[in-house]
Amino acid sequence: MTNVILDPQARAPRAAVLDDAHVGDIRGALGTIRLDDTAPRTGLSAKFRTLLAIIGPGLIVMVGDNDAGAFATYGQAGQNYGTHLLWTLLLLVPVLYVNQEMVLRLGAVTGVGHARLILERFGRFWGAFSVIDLFLLNALTLVTEFIGITLATGYLGLPKVASVVLAAAIVIASAFTGSFRRFERIAIALCAGSLLLVPVYFLARPSGARMAHDFLVPQLPGGTGQLSTVMLLIIGIVGTTVAPWQLFFQQSYVIDKRITPRFLRYEKVDLWIGIVVVVLGAAAMTGFTAVAFAGSEGAGAFTDTAGVAHQLAAHAGKVAGVLFAVALLDASIIGAFAVSLSTAYAIGDVFGIRHSLHRGVGGAKGFYAVYAGLVAAAAAIVLIPGSPLGLLTVGVQTLAGVLLPSASVFLLLLCNDRQVLGPWVNGPRTNAFTAAVVGVLVTLSIILTASVLFPDISARAILDIMAGCGVAGVLAAGYSFTRRRIGTKEDAVDRTGRDSWRMPPLETLTRPVLSTGRRVGMGALRGYLLVAMVLVVVKLVQVALAR
Repeated sequence: MTNVILDPQARAPRAAVLDDAHVGDIRGALGTIRLDDTAPRTGLSAKFRTLLAIIGPGLIVMVGDNDAGAFATYGQAGQNYGTHLLWTLLLLVPVLYVNQEMVLRLGAVTGVGHARLILERFGRFWGAFSVIDLFLLNALTLVTEFIGITLATGYLGLPKVASVVLAAAIVIASAFTGSFRRFERIAIALCAGSLLLVPVYFLARPSGARMAHDFLVPQLPGGTGQLSTVMLLIIGIVGTTVAPWQLFFQQSYVIDKRITPRFLRYEKVDLWIGIVVVVLGAAAMTGFTAVAFAGSEGAGAFTDTAGVAHQLAAHAGKVAGVLFAVALLDASIIGAFAVSLSTAYAIGDVFGIRHSLHRGVGGAKGFYAVYAGLVAAAAAIVLIPGSPLGLLTVGVQTLAGVLLPSASVFLLLLCNDRQVLGPWVNGPRTNAFTAAVVGVLVTLSIILTASVLFPDISARAILDIMAGCGVAGVLAAGYSFTRRRIGTKEDAVDRTGRDSWRMPPLETLTRPVLSTGRRVGMGALRGYLLVAMVLVVVKLVQVALAR
């Protein structure tokens, strides 16, 4: 593994940045902030210009999350259950913010990507696991993006092969410009394309009052008889909205954009803008799909997003169907951008190769090779006759749901590591909330694994799993609380000078000492993940062979 590369011009000489291209002027799509610009932003105009320069990471990662898989998940929710599951989106808002806020904090303060931090702080097993997991899952996710491209272009009457090849060429060429600013401008322009869902919503005219009610009043449609089916869809909504690749992408993209702690307040605003856009888009898709299929023969029988486009055209006119298909195409391309970059960044971080969009192809050959190779492979798989595309989509959602808890666990541990974040470590409330989220994700992951292995799982079995996980969570919380009460209290965190504090070089940090409880918990997590992954993969292979 190569040594850390330090930039001699960096203002903080002990920074841990791994690629010297990650230090310098912020050259965003909508503005520039020079490295030596340390003037305070006091006026409204100055603050607005700074925000414009910072906007990008939060918006792109959130809109990229409303990708082809999300279109299918929200379409299925609307077609099969109307707007009855809209409340899940409202519950996910704080989860989205807290997870992504921790990630952008890690990126700005450390200058080191998520996968490399896991490797350095928790050892080779978890470092290798995180990279291999990300690589395989992202490769499969990319296939679903190209499935979305084929469905969208097929509805528009465009040839499949030419459409896939052209889309792959656009995705690759957009990153190969050697300019971070040019890439971000392309990405933000595509993010603006997601607003096409707004006119589709108004053309379909769902009931605003009904949607507002279902946003605020949680309900499980179909009663206990459909609990297993509904729970699986809820898990799908969680998995497609809080995806593992987001953590790796956001942290590395913040680093590549050269955002430092003094601009974190602006980046949080960028994140909130992205969250609003993604939630409104998800709600719009659920709403107009629900009203389009209400009372039709297709209600309750979701097939794919092309079916949604056809039904929208029948309900609200051809323009609505075309706009939806174009929005699906746009979302699939954004998703392909983000997923490919998250993998290339992680590989570059772990193996010490140059990994920045500020560099041309000649200056970061390995980085661009990983990016282009993933895109080309995904496009090729989609074009293979007889490929089990539907099964691949199911497999991606299943594996993402199974693996998500591990990503959240490491995120929480890293954000409590004082050597890594210093005065930026989590506070008690953030820790309590994130620990509760991890508990819920573990529960959903176990339910998902059980449902894949036992397709006829009963509602009673699901409730038993939830109850068992709830008891385990209460016991774990009690143990943690008792341990803090009888143990030695940690010194209070000194948060002065946060804006200028950066993580020291990785080789100067000592490996964290894990408590007995954490070692047991991580051992149990390791065993569960390995068993669950093997069982799920075996089950998917059996289904594929049976077909």
